[in-house]
Amino acid sequence: MLSDALKKTIRQTHQHIADNLEGYHPRTSQNYLVAEIAKTLAGEYHKSQRICVIEAGTGTGKSLAYCLSALPLALAKKKKLIISTATVALQEQLIEKELPFFKAHSGLDFKFDLVKGRQRYVCVQKLNAALNEDMVQMSMLPTLSSPLSDMEQKCLRDLQSAYQNKKWQGDRDSWADTIPDKVWNIIACDKHACQRQMKSHHLCPFHLARQKMAQMDVLVINHALLLADLELGGGKILPELDESFYVIDEAHHLPHITRDFSSAAATIKGTIDWLDKLLKFSGKMANVIVSQKAIGQNFKLNDAANDANKDLRVVRDILDKADFNYNDDDTFRFEHGVVPESLTDKAKDISDATLDALRALSKMHDALTLDVSDGDVKPYLADPLLTESGLYINRLEQLNKLWFSYASKGENTPHARWIKRLEYKHHHDHLLCDCPIEVGYYLKDKLWQECAGAVLCSATLSAMGTFDHFSKESGLRNEPGVKYIKANSPFDYPNQATLHLPITEKDPTDKTFSDYLASILPTYLNKEAANLVLFASYWQMDHVVKILRANHWKILVQGEQSRDSLLKAHKSHIDSGKGSVLFGTQSLSEGLDLPGHYLENLIITKIPFAVPTSPIEEAQAEFVQSKGGNPFLSITVPDAAKKLVQSCGRLLRKESDSGRITVLDRRLVTKRYGKAMLDTLPPFKRQID
Repeated sequence: MLSDALKKTIRQTHQHIADNLEGYHPRTSQNYLVAEIAKTLAGEYHKSQRICVIEAGTGTGKSLAYCLSALPLALAKKKKLIISTATVALQEQLIEKELPFFKAHSGLDFKFDLVKGRQRYVCVQKLNAALNEDMVQMSMLPTLSSPLSDMEQKCLRDLQSAYQNKKWQGDRDSWADTIPDKVWNIIACDKHACQRQMKSHHLCPFHLARQKMAQMDVLVINHALLLADLELGGGKILPELDESFYVIDEAHHLPHITRDFSSAAATIKGTIDWLDKLLKFSGKMANVIVSQKAIGQNFKLNDAANDANKDLRVVRDILDKADFNYNDDDTFRFEHGVVPESLTDKAKDISDATLDALRALSKMHDALTLDVSDGDVKPYLADPLLTESGLYINRLEQLNKLWFSYASKGENTPHARWIKRLEYKHHHDHLLCDCPIEVGYYLKDKLWQECAGAVLCSATLSAMGTFDHFSKESGLRNEPGVKYIKANSPFDYPNQATLHLPITEKDPTDKTFSDYLASILPTYLNKEAANLVLFASYWQMDHVVKILRANHWKILVQGEQSRDSLLKAHKSHIDSGKGSVLFGTQSLSEGLDLPGHYLENLIITKIPFAVPTSPIEEAQAEFVQSKGGNPFLSITVPDAAKKLVQSCGRLLRKESDSGRITVLDRRLVTKRYGKAMLDTLPPFKRQID
């Protein structure tokens, strides 16, 4: 329950912020959010399951609301507040603007920091080794397929010099210039090679950052780091789950990112090749380890790797002879995720062999780490071996994950499984893939039932008027105590914007729609103002661009330059008094902020339906159908409705903004689902021809 003292603290904090925030005025929806978040996390709705799902429209000030409510509560209960985002833009906004302002003016004493994954930090040992004369050839590193260029070697020297002279802290994001992937992959920190118990790694940037983390009250992370921690069992990278309140901002991304994180893939021939290299490497590693046990583990590793290789060759022959009906993208999907028995039998053997290999190599890795800590092996000898064994451990983990899943029968959670045929100049290969279709159960077991409390928020969480779709995807359906909240935007929609649905002669399903679109778009573009045109596909956008440019239209197009430079050019045109026409796909609308005169005319060419072309989407539709459902109405329509709301949300970013939205898709009024979509949009003034 919320104590009187805590209520008073929240009210005082709110007042401090109100007194110092320029242009602040009380918002009913924001006050409502502050109260509901505080009540939820204090356990007023459910003693153990303290979770609320919030859809907060643009302008509600949701980040300020969760800081005002969750932070005083976290400090009082001695919990960590962990804010997870999907995009770097929101992380930067929180770290550079909102949290510093809140710390300066809230009257609360707290520390905050950005927490990054291990891969964002340099491993100083690897950096020094990469520039060591004995290591120039980099023969120890399987990641390097060709020697570094002069420019890449100079980059390494610059990084080392800057780090030694304390001009660089050792994280990739703070380096002013771009670090090429090829260079970074050699020197990046990884969980197997960079271990804190080794003296040579005590002062590594990653471990220093983790030590600093323990002193923080608020941690800003991304969804990928959250998933990485959950995969390790929780509380391994981040603080313990039951000691943390989570704010999952941009929560609509969480199910999709969880699905990606839970997937696995591996090639057949490529795996056979690197397993052969592993056999040679393990002998080299065993010769350096002092402990006699290493010899026994090396024998076990060799036996297991040979067994896996033998079985993989059988699988290679099975796939070469198989009469699979590959599609135009050289992909074959197993219906209902059911793999032929000839493959599942071998999958079980490969799964067992890779697990044995993984255990043996991990024991050798730990033995060598201990030898270095005890002073029996010099770090310069061990570090390159630990680096390489770390890479092999990662590969074996991924390989085991894939084949363990392929060996599973009669599982409760449906999986998408497919094969992609890879053609090279002198050989071919097969890429086997696996991905769970539903991940809600994973989030429920690993996160929601373990954490002290959670706030999930986004501008687009409901679809077709309900939270059903999101609650099922995220594992919150039918969970006790979960509070669902819709906070209305303070915008005066009817007076700020008009939603126009003109009569069109062609339907978006018509083959000639793209040509028709090119012919009518100029009618709705305003050469004197800021225009944004959103397309449902790159192909259609490129088709229209070619026709309009042939008619002397100047257009800024997504994909032709970086997002930043595209938006700079757009704003520059507007600032100099010219109009601007910006073309993009649905991905451009995500997080796009063009306030005021930077966007006054928004055109949406068609309802953003996703075509289920990927094996995962096809498998999802198949699964829904097998349960007697309608995949179009239960997956495609809700997803499109959320995207449409997101697209329309680009126009009004502030209470002083105004403009016009034109949708060139009559299905919003001619189809039953279209009318339901229309009703989920904000209450703009409507002009339906």
